[in-house]
Amino acid sequence: MSAISKSPLYQIARPESIAIFGASNNFSSMGTIILNAILADGYEGRIFPVHPKEKRVLNLGAYSRVGDLPEVPDLAIIVLPTKIVAETLRACGEKGIRRAIIVTAGFGEVGGEGPARQEEIKAIARQYNIRFTGPNCIGVVNSHMKFNATFLSSACRPGFIGMASQSGSFITQMFDYLDTRFGQGFSTGFSLGNEADIDMADCIRYLGACPDTRAIALYIESIRRGREFIEAAREVALTKPIVAFYVGGSETGKRACLSHTGALAGPDRLYDGVFKQSGIIRARSVEEMFDFCYALGSCHLPKGNSALIQTHSGGPGAAAADACGRSGIELPALSQATMEKLGAYVPHTASVKNPVDLTFTKNPLDYFKAIPEILLQDEGADSLLIYFLATEAMVHRALVSLGVPEAEIEAQVKKIVDDQCASVAELMASHGKPTLGFSFLTRQNPFISGLQDKGVPVLASPERAARALGALVEYGRLRGKLARSKRSSSV
Repeated sequence: MSAISKSPLYQIARPESIAIFGASNNFSSMGTIILNAILADGYEGRIFPVHPKEKRVLNLGAYSRVGDLPEVPDLAIIVLPTKIVAETLRACGEKGIRRAIIVTAGFGEVGGEGPARQEEIKAIARQYNIRFTGPNCIGVVNSHMKFNATFLSSACRPGFIGMASQSGSFITQMFDYLDTRFGQGFSTGFSLGNEADIDMADCIRYLGACPDTRAIALYIESIRRGREFIEAAREVALTKPIVAFYVGGSETGKRACLSHTGALAGPDRLYDGVFKQSGIIRARSVEEMFDFCYALGSCHLPKGNSALIQTHSGGPGAAAADACGRSGIELPALSQATMEKLGAYVPHTASVKNPVDLTFTKNPLDYFKAIPEILLQDEGADSLLIYFLATEAMVHRALVSLGVPEAEIEAQVKKIVDDQCASVAELMASHGKPTLGFSFLTRQNPFISGLQDKGVPVLASPERAARALGALVEYGRLRGKLARSKRSSSV
């Protein structure tokens, strides 16, 4: 049995069959909204709605009791009023269901009877050996399984960023964010809610073993099992990067966390220490968390902290250089051999310093092939940042000026864009040095989507690209430190 299949999250993220409680033909109910998302995203497993009155729910055959189901589903999704969650979970246990997502709120995160109700469902789960996420969570998404048990449908493009979040919105609201910026969805994303049972440490181990996940994002308001969290992170970070965004270090943040999931946040400096000890990269914003994961999941690690910058324009190059300095990235001078090689491709107006400001190259296509190849061959640099500003319209105008027949232009534009994007991707793979792009253009530009879809990370600004490169350097250092610690402890 593989490590991932042993995880309590395996059947939660990869169920072959599900029972859903709370879905009906009332399209405004939360249970129905979740079932709609499951259907809209193309889940291919078996679905069993359980409803006391409805014979069919969204054109699916429904069952009045869980005991009437024709099989024991892998997973129960419970979206019912708080007061009947416990009895429903017990009925699931009696049926033999051993995994559940409890979406319903009104438990440990509130006062009154909430904490006692949470203890009750925990006791029932222990009695029947049920492992569950929640309560007070939004669900789970697995883009590779086309399984999306959340409130929003997604583009469901397979992605490589896995996430565990103590806020459901940082799962669902990121569907469009990841798709429009990076052209992908989550590999797997878990909304954890109150973490009454399965918690962040369990998710780290699952995502560490998940073959679809290359980088792990954590949104943290508190850590409930500190020792287990650190042990899991240290083990996983040896082979897979983990990036955390923690809120709660300020007094305002602490109050917000307590009202959100009932979590008791800790001092900011304490979490800094935990992350460093665990080999986790800390992000200071949601944008940074995803930028870092995107770069870490796309690139080789650099051997050191030096970089060359290739740009068409002085301003973006200077901004990237400044951000590199703030991120601990050094900008070495070009070697004499590199400067001599560049001479064949750049005009006299270009700067062959670092940043390399090419203004206009003699042949614009050299920007994607010959010039970055020369820079990647420079032994004094460990990585490359490239500013991309080419557009489809530029290529179209160039072909028109060359007299290419109108009927042939569209196909030639597509081929040129595809070939140039492929050139950068091939260089990045063959030289083994991280190559990060930055651009103020979006995926609506075929050059940007083409680069990203071929595995070249393109970030939204020079500053964000430089900080992401800094994260690559930091992870290399953290991983090396963990490896040395592991070797010394085994002696």
